[in-house]
Amino acid sequence: MRVTGTVLADAPGRPLLVVGPSLGTSVAALWGRCVERLAGRFQVIGWDLPGHGRGAPPAGPFSAADLARAVGALAGDVPFRYAGVSAGAAVGLHLLLDAPERIPAAVLLGTGAAIGTPDGWRDRAALVRASGTAAVADASARRWFAPGFAGREPAAAGALLHALRDADAEGYALVCEMLAGHDVTGRLGEITTPVLAVAGDRDEATPPAKLAEIAAGVRYGRLVTLPGTAHLAPAEQPDAVAALLVEHLERPGTAVRRAVLGDAHVDRAAAATTGFTAGFQDLITRYAWGEIWARPGLDRRSRSLVTLTALVALGHHEELAMHVRAARRNGLTGAEIEEVLLQTAIYCGVPAANTAFRIAQGVLAEDEPGPP
Repeated sequence: MRVTGTVLADAPGRPLLVVGPSLGTSVAALWGRCVERLAGRFQVIGWDLPGHGRGAPPAGPFSAADLARAVGALAGDVPFRYAGVSAGAAVGLHLLLDAPERIPAAVLLGTGAAIGTPDGWRDRAALVRASGTAAVADASARRWFAPGFAGREPAAAGALLHALRDADAEGYALVCEMLAGHDVTGRLGEITTPVLAVAGDRDEATPPAKLAEIAAGVRYGRLVTLPGTAHLAPAEQPDAVAALLVEHLERPGTAVRRAVLGDAHVDRAAAATTGFTAGFQDLITRYAWGEIWARPGLDRRSRSLVTLTALVALGHHEELAMHVRAARRNGLTGAEIEEVLLQTAIYCGVPAANTAFRIAQGVLAEDEPGPP
């Protein structure tokens, strides 16, 4: 199958960002105000669900994996960042499972590894087939917007509800059936792309617990909860979402650095940055974390093995503890770290390995339970 794309921001030479919609919306109505605030930082292409917005009516049933392949084809052969809402984020999860090498970082908003119940989705599909999308307009408005939003932003709310009423009934019903079959709960641990999961604290359709499950389940996840926000965060909170996109996507090195070293370390480094050291922090974030650690040729376990060896060989013990913690975060066991250090004893020298064992033992002891 194919999906229809719309250029939402033309910024030649900038990184490609692909954004996906929620059920019942058009991508332009959902993402338009947020994209305006990105100020040319990305080349942004949005895609529409079948029968929604500019999307052609579907020829037949499809799965989230089918849409993920179509979105990948829309992006062409280049790497791209991804951000999606609800159904669009569900498709994003399949992209991260099926084509992780193409996506250096992703933002998933108002979604879940599974959303709702299969029977609930099939009931809604039957209702829309019988009575059209107008039959779900009132309920959608209550799910989509936090109290007071439609009164404060009537144009934004009106554009989204207009897109819902214009959506093809069969297209809407087939997306419902797609969501009935969407469940990647058992596969979250396979996702190695850094993921920012964004929840609205007033979202009843996909409450914060659903996004927390994603952030905890993927290898490198982080959760942000937006106050006073329901289901369609890019429309409700365009400034906040744009800022999160820039932070997480513009420099994937920041996301990778957080994933490997942990939020606490990166936050300490950022707080300690001065005018004198800012250029150096930018250098290591951009090149060490955004280029080398983000390359697909080695997995992060292997990169941790190489890094530990290099630090021991060159006597950089001041960073060894940090990278032992990173190695544990990247999946190495204590026994595997022991084997690395034994190897360094032969090829880097016993005194260097002796110091490394002492430092590593202190770090690994942090993982051990304390006395009762």
